[in-house]
Amino acid sequence: MSEPRHSARDQDAGHHGHPHSRFVTVIVDNEEKSVEAGTYSVSEFKEMVGVPADKELDVVKGAQLVPLADDGQIKVHPHERFVSHARTGGSS
Repeated sequence: MSEPRHSARDQDAGHHGHPHSRFVTVIVDNEEKSVEAGTYSVSEFKEMVGVPADKELDVVKGAQLVPLADDGQIKVHPHERFVSHARTGGSS
């Protein structure tokens, strides 16, 4: 009676209003990655998509790159684009 809530076969079934029930494709450094839709810490998301912890991750919003703080959170949406790069020096 206690089935796993996120089995691979159920991912496409979806549950109305529950974005964690499906996988989405995002683009990271021009490579497609499949991740479960939902909200993640930026550091967790970087690990999931193979971005080294010592790199910075930006999300592409229109024509702008918006930096994501490692200790921040991100809600992942289908077809979002991300770019990683070496951290720039200096403190703000």
